[in-house]
Amino acid sequence: MNNFDGLLEKVKACATKKVAVAVAQDDAVLEAVMAAKERNIAEAILVGDADKIHEVAASINMDLSGFEVIDVKDNTEAALTAVKLVHDGKADMYMKGLIDTKGFLKSVLDKEVGLRTGKPLSHVALFEVAGYEKMFFLADVAFIPYPTLEDKVGIINNTVEVAHACGVACPKVAPLAAVEVVNPKMPATVEADALTKMNEEGQITGCIVDGPLSMDLAIDPEAARHKGATGRKIVGDADILLFPDIHAGNITYKTLVHTAKVKNGCILTGTKAPVILTSRSDSFETKVNSIALAAIVAEEMSK
Repeated sequence: MNNFDGLLEKVKACATKKVAVAVAQDDAVLEAVMAAKERNIAEAILVGDADKIHEVAASINMDLSGFEVIDVKDNTEAALTAVKLVHDGKADMYMKGLIDTKGFLKSVLDKEVGLRTGKPLSHVALFEVAGYEKMFFLADVAFIPYPTLEDKVGIINNTVEVAHACGVACPKVAPLAAVEVVNPKMPATVEADALTKMNEEGQITGCIVDGPLSMDLAIDPEAARHKGATGRKIVGDADILLFPDIHAGNITYKTLVHTAKVKNGCILTGTKAPVILTSRSDSFETKVNSIALAAIVAEEMSK
């Protein structure tokens, strides 16, 4: 699968999934779930102030007759109601609507009705970049600010599960740094080397880890040839780019979105079910792609 068109076709072959939306009275989110329904990606249960949901739907010419609407006026209660639907198996995915991220995540982590698994949570973004032959995953660009070595193991495990769901049988993971050799004065290179050894020793499975790698060696086969690095496990063909911290990841993410011709989708992982945590600044297509990515992962988790 080399593009989002392939991902959408894969979704259509799955059983229809349902997404529970917390505080659904948001025009951008309603447009996305309407498109997801029209494209046979997923159904939606809309939880929030029913009067406002109907008002916003009318403003975007959205027919709500095919959607279940649950009236909960208070935002905190709406989020808990929506996440409980997923917790109880009545919905397959959980999506943020018109609620602040802190309140949304609080519902995700609620001890009684939330989606805790005991694993660390992390964010993964899937990108299709024009001119690049395959899609790749970025992690973590939005959730863990300064991941420890243990955090990075969790991020790899979470992201590998998503890659498997998307049909990448043995993803190549590139722990990124400024250079491709271990330098004791550069902790990112030391931890990248440790992750590689953990993979070789069977502590990290389901993937190939090769680090430290500079970005050019991770994504450009020509750069690998020029630098004489063709003996590496990854020679410009990485599937997962693991960033040393949130700054490197977030800057790369936004640079791609704002300067290149891309399609992307993002989800929060490490949870009992996929969580769609998009920003209001994300495009309409990104929101729809995120629902599709979540549906693919939900299908795999159901197995």
